[in-house]
Amino acid sequence: MEKVINVEILNRQARHNYFIESTYECGIVLKGTEVKSIRAGKCHLKDSYAIVRNGEIFLLNMFISHYKEGSIFNENETRTRKLLLHQSEIRKLNDEVKLKGLSLVPLKLYFVKDKVKIELGVCRGKKNYDKRETIKQRDLQRAERKETKYKY
Repeated sequence: MEKVINVEILNRQARHNYFIESTYECGIVLKGTEVKSIRAGKCHLKDSYAIVRNGEIFLLNMFISHYKEGSIFNENETRTRKLLLHQSEIRKLNDEVKLKGLSLVPLKLYFVKDKVKIELGVCRGKKNYDKRETIKQRDLQRAERKETKYKY
């Protein structure tokens, strides 16, 4: 029996830099060696973002490392990849990006029944004072948890 490894790659920087308005789960078009690299956990979403072009959504700057045993079948590490969504969802996302000035940022990459899925967030950028406020709230919550932990 094979051991199933649950791979989940997070974009932690996105939650720090953006307010997340809504999220969408979408598929992604990949090559075989890219899927193998993702299963090995050799990718990151740090500087990636999505754009709407000609009624389709594309993911740019997502880094997937070369698969060691892939030889000539390896693709460019940061190539543009197509995301799979329903046409109505694409139109809705396009309107939000164009009219409201929001960004499309991948938040998480994971597997669902051997298919690679991406959680795409519709995000509004944070200002520096918003980031400082978030850090302050997080430190207060951490101190409160620490205090209740030692209280008992």
